[in-house]
Amino acid sequence: MGTAGRRESLDFQAAWLKSTLKSNCAFCEYADAKPRKTPVWFARDESRPLFAFAGVWGRWRGLRGPKSAPIEGEHELFAFLTAAPNAVVAPIHPKAMPVVLTDPAAFELWLTAETPAALTLQAPAPDDALRIVARGKREDP
Repeated sequence: MGTAGRRESLDFQAAWLKSTLKSNCAFCEYADAKPRKTPVWFARDESRPLFAFAGVWGRWRGLRGPKSAPIEGEHELFAFLTAAPNAVVAPIHPKAMPVVLTDPAAFELWLTAETPAALTLQAPAPDDALRIVARGKREDP
């Protein structure tokens, strides 16, 4: 096996995968309600099956942080790809929504294709792909 502290056993990986596949998945946008903005939670359905966001990750060297205390060095940066909102998300967040990937073919395309092919995924999720599953403070079981 690997070095001390590493968990490379098949048992550990299988347990991690099993727990990950049972995870619930949703994302939040804020409705501009008075007196304060209200979280609105979107998922594929009430059971909140897994999906993915198309995102990018990279390293960048430079200054990051507030002007009062910038941090010099190498930084890891992350971002989600967005698209116009679909009919489900638009009433809550009319500017954009994350690019939602729901099937293995889309995951594979996003992770392995050349950039022009991967960017064909930059589109709103179909209206029937998401629904509002909760409003208000997050309360996971």
